[in-house]
Amino acid sequence: MQPLMTPDFQLNGEMKARRIVVAMSGGVDSSVVAGLAAATGAETIGITLQLYDHGAAVKRAGSCCAGQDIRDARAVADRLGISHYVFDHESRFRESVVERFADEYMAGRTPIPCIQCNMGVKFTDLLQMARDLGADCLATGHYVRRMTGSDGRSELHRAHDPARDQSYFLFATTDAQMDFLRFPLGDLPKPQVRELAQQMGLIVAAKPDSQDICFVPDGDYASVVRKIRPDADTGGAIVHIDGRVLGEHKGLIHFTIGQRKGLEIGGQPEPLYVVKIDAATRQVIVGPREALATRAAQVVDMNWIGGSYEGPMQVKVRSLAKPAPARIEGTGPDRRLVFLQPEYGVAPGQAAVLYAGTRVLGGGWIASTEPVVAALAA
Repeated sequence: MQPLMTPDFQLNGEMKARRIVVAMSGGVDSSVVAGLAAATGAETIGITLQLYDHGAAVKRAGSCCAGQDIRDARAVADRLGISHYVFDHESRFRESVVERFADEYMAGRTPIPCIQCNMGVKFTDLLQMARDLGADCLATGHYVRRMTGSDGRSELHRAHDPARDQSYFLFATTDAQMDFLRFPLGDLPKPQVRELAQQMGLIVAAKPDSQDICFVPDGDYASVVRKIRPDADTGGAIVHIDGRVLGEHKGLIHFTIGQRKGLEIGGQPEPLYVVKIDAATRQVIVGPREALATRAAQVVDMNWIGGSYEGPMQVKVRSLAKPAPARIEGTGPDRRLVFLQPEYGVAPGQAAVLYAGTRVLGGGWIASTEPVVAALAA
């Protein structure tokens, strides 16, 4: 096989990396990255973080960083002839990601644990490990592109293939992290990545992609939250935005903003959606679709990648949403995000990620929203 040289491993100008650490999850993407790194001739070291290992996830295809995935990562490393290390981060992952996931649901917010994992366990702990090992860079299998701007600063851009783009989940990456990270798959379509895995003779070439949240077996979020917070099933009232009590629910963990199915309040003259979750009163507030329209949001803990930006921008408030025109008001880490057209289903706890074309400008966490419907503004 002819080695595929990728400029993403370059350091400064034409200088090549001498030692590359690769974050290996045991999936096809990170395994191909390890193969590409080894093909450059650099000393390549694979690191796998053991994040959890409860029985259901180990046996479930499509989970990551559990028992089978660690074995797959080690088999790939053996095939490539590279060093491979496994570090136990299960307690750290539980505290910083899993327990926060449960607490966010209990507070009536919509959590995004993958971003928290990237911010802490992966791009903080793992990056420090790579530095301690004397690596020139840390490479991952994320589908994003790292580019150098006209001012010489590192920029984060969306992947070439929009269907694979993961830039939404990396908005909190710092400038220092961007300088050290490499994303070799950003220009490649997934079929080509699998072809490369086959050419390399990797056992994971046909392995299914990870699905849903890695630590949630069978997609049952409520059961995970319930195990961590036993009072998660405390019920409350389902209330219409006009004040009518329509029924009772069995716990806030069963609801998210924009949800229509599973409300168990049949017989209503119009479709109803969850438009607000009040953790203090344990009320789930519902209304017609137009009640989901949001004109602005308060965004906290803003992070800018490659410096601040002045100019037209778009925002995504969900990973699969289309970028919508918006503007940012104010200064400092907390800002007011204004949608130039009403945005639907914006939920506290979600990330608001800002773009200028393919470039990721940065983003922050949605703390509160300003609905178009005046009755919900209170």
